[in-house]
Amino acid sequence: MRGVAASPGIAIGKSVLKMEEALLADEREISPDEVDGELERLREGLEKAVEELKELQEETEKKLGKEEAEIFGAHQMLVQDPEMVKTIEEGIKKDKKNAEKALEEAVEQYASLMAGLEDEYMQAREADIRDVGSRVLRILKGKSDEQADLPPDSVIIARDLTPSDTARLDKERVVAFVTADGSRTSHSAIMARSLGIPAVVGLGRDFLKDVDDGAKVIVDGNEGEVFLNPSEEKLKEYRERLEEFEQEKKRLAQFKDVKAVTRDGEEIEVAGNIGNIFDVEPLLEQGGEGIGLFRTEFLYMDREDLPGEEEQFEAYKEVAQAMGDYPVIIRTLDIGGDKDLPYLELPQEMNPFLGYRAIRLCLDQPEIFKPQLRAILRASHYGNIKLMYPMIATLEEVKEANRLLAEIEKELEEEGIPFDGEMEKGIMIEVPGAVMIADALAGEVDFFSIGTNDLIQYTMAVDRGNERIAHLHSPYHPGVLKLIKETIEAGHRNDIWVGMCGEAAGDELLLPFLLGAGLDEFSMSAGSVLRIKELLGFWTREEAKEITEKALELGTAEEVEKFLKNNKKTEK
Repeated sequence: MRGVAASPGIAIGKSVLKMEEALLADEREISPDEVDGELERLREGLEKAVEELKELQEETEKKLGKEEAEIFGAHQMLVQDPEMVKTIEEGIKKDKKNAEKALEEAVEQYASLMAGLEDEYMQAREADIRDVGSRVLRILKGKSDEQADLPPDSVIIARDLTPSDTARLDKERVVAFVTADGSRTSHSAIMARSLGIPAVVGLGRDFLKDVDDGAKVIVDGNEGEVFLNPSEEKLKEYRERLEEFEQEKKRLAQFKDVKAVTRDGEEIEVAGNIGNIFDVEPLLEQGGEGIGLFRTEFLYMDREDLPGEEEQFEAYKEVAQAMGDYPVIIRTLDIGGDKDLPYLELPQEMNPFLGYRAIRLCLDQPEIFKPQLRAILRASHYGNIKLMYPMIATLEEVKEANRLLAEIEKELEEEGIPFDGEMEKGIMIEVPGAVMIADALAGEVDFFSIGTNDLIQYTMAVDRGNERIAHLHSPYHPGVLKLIKETIEAGHRNDIWVGMCGEAAGDELLLPFLLGAGLDEFSMSAGSVLRIKELLGFWTREEAKEITEKALELGTAEEVEKFLKNNKKTEK
């Protein structure tokens, strides 16, 4: 069966079915005299939940580190969220429902809201809300939080795993987990990667009907495949793969502390994409030589109001200091349309990907944009920070953003606040129109970074979240490749460097094309860094240029992909 490869690795073990106890709320209509008592029960339940989460945060910090433990700090904020608490209390006071039922309905309301959003990261927060809700409901029902002992080589099989479940997995006994629901951006998947436990998620709930407790299971977290009751032949194959995987990990480890260098001796920067401080340590452990994309929107999510300048400054400063001399490219707020922030009360749009988002929103609402620019400038004093504007489509947008930045630089100078006056400024190339005016745009900035996820979407007129047409969202389409090549050439014509922070930067097949096209920096998920560093050593620029030229002569994505597969190198 095939699902989503959420955490890499291969595991062979026996299934342990984690069938969630039905924590359903007993509905009971209460009398007016009982309202105060139910409100008090709710208050005590919430307080107890916060205490448990603090303990879990401490346990997780000892086990996984401070960064991974922060999720339970966020859970404490969710438990105390004024809007959610108010909704529960209204259910008790106005609708005369008992605390359990009022809680269940409020959790369902907020979780469904998250699940209905188009952005995958926000969808994944549904699990956090349900996790918190289940904890409070269990407390209200008077049930304990004890975990049963697991046998060695356990493969946990569940509808979904909450962050709480994942944090408490015993690595000595659990070799992998598989879930019917979930995504790569769920906190359980992120924590699985931190734990180093292979995981496959999103297999669909019908999958659970086919699994027996104690069944032999193979979990391939690299390919997103799960084999139930495999044949001896399949077991033999995967035991060999497991051995190869362990050897590959050891082999790739040699690239951690060395520069990425082509076979003819040219150094290429290989960086990583992050969402918060928690992602920095895994990136450094995987040999990342910088941050090519810091997605700042995660600072704005899962909260009731905008983060202030000081909070943002501390976050950016912490990342910059953690990365030392390595570059940190901070992308300004890329929100709006599909990534909704309820507290901004943004209008619903027919075409959110073509709408009021990213730089458009920020320039229209300088009261949001300017505190972020101030925070980034202030943090630039503490590390090698570069600034990047997203979704640029016109020259006017870059000029206006730079005007605001210059205005803030002047303010900071007058206030005596230090910042890097030479901080590099760049833009993301995600819109085909921007490629057409790249020479003009290059005169306003110090670098380009190609965001292939959106560039493909806008070039092909394909919603990448639409399963029916997802096959059209291909980085191998000749039109996309030509736009990438034109962007790099325009940058170099104007003496600025060009990087890539979209998913294509970590695509092993595309590597020679991008190298031959002249790409200066590759930025990707941490798990791809070591392999890309190794592969760069197989090629010279001149060899790669031949691949680029031949690929651009082809007419279809299928032809390009086949050509790149046939020319893939496995050694120097």
